Amino acid sequence: MERTEKIPKATITRLSLYCRQLELLEFDGYRMVSSEKLARLCQVNPAQVRKDLGYFGEFGIRGVGYEVKELQEEVKKILAINREWRMGIVGIGNLGVALLRHENFPARGFHFIAAFDSDPDKIGRTLRLGFVIRDVNELKEASKDLEMDIGVITTPAAGAQATADRFIDAGINAILNFSPAQIHVPEYCIVENIDFTIKLDILTYKLKNEIGI
Repeated sequence: MERTEKIPKATITRLSLYCRQLELLEFDGYRMVSSEKLARLCQVNPAQVRKDLGYFGEFGIRGVGYEVKELQEEVKKILAINREWRMGIVGIGNLGVALLRHENFPARGFHFIAAFDSDPDKIGRTLRLGFVIRDVNELKEASKDLEMDIGVITTPAAGAQATADRFIDAGINAILNFSPAQIHVPEYCIVENIDFTIKLDILTYKLKNEIGI
């Protein structure tokens, strides 16, 4: 796993897909899988699978395929999901609550350990996960006490930048932004934007231009 420079973002996305399919294959009792089968399950071509994995070393046996469990473990190491990650979330509206209840996060090692809001009516309420919604002004101190790794933003657009600034000031340099606002951060900070409206725009474009609806 030495050559991690200049890896295309699309490759990382596909690695995540490979990992999920490998988990399902293991659950179904498969011990080996060919690049052809893995590619088919992920809707890519076999050469792409081999190229993506080739960025990180040599895997599998030529003419035989990959050991499902072994490859799954290697991909998890590459993606750094072979450990637990501690997340704090700001904005406990409908979306924030839905994310806190999402079972896939803890199943994959992502654990919410703190929640923050600026609404006095929400601050102090105990969540189903067992912790209390804190005042967003406590974020910096809490992040250090709780050793937070990742910040999640689910505030309205108007509050997204200020929230990002709070995370950065608290030393949290990985942010998952569900707000429609494009936040500005220093180069050393990593941001992933999840804007559902953009996905819907893409969907309607394809409906019109590819399917003709």
